[in-house]
Amino acid sequence: MEKRRVVLNFLDGRMMKGYADQFSAKNASVTIVDESSKRHEVDLKELKAVFFVKTFEGDRCRRELKSFAGSSASGKRVLVRFRDGETLMGYVEGGVPWEKSFFLESKKGGFILKPVDSGSNNIEIFVVSTSVEDVTCF
Repeated sequence: MEKRRVVLNFLDGRMMKGYADQFSAKNASVTIVDESSKRHEVDLKELKAVFFVKTFEGDRCRRELKSFAGSSASGKRVLVRFRDGETLMGYVEGGVPWEKSFFLESKKGGFILKPVDSGSNNIEIFVVSTSVEDVTCF
């Protein structure tokens, strides 16, 4: 299985970069190998999100597009607002992973969000349910 570049964003603001070869939303933790080949197992309860990225560097000067206009991606359009105030826009494939069309009662530990900006460094994002303030569906 191919190792994927990931950036773990912790609830306390820390970040950790590394490679994950087996990630499952069903697991209670994620295991990554950092660039010095050290293995880390991190409990999802400590995380805000897991970003699957194209590169570790990204482009700090680039502004993410925050609009669904002109996007050809499929899925349920959502705006995610984290407890720390950060927002992400993207698409959730299949049915929404929460009940009552809002995020008060999550069915899982998290969900995969495809970013609205196809030029983003983020390929997809695993959003940890407990880090979310609310979700708006469009």
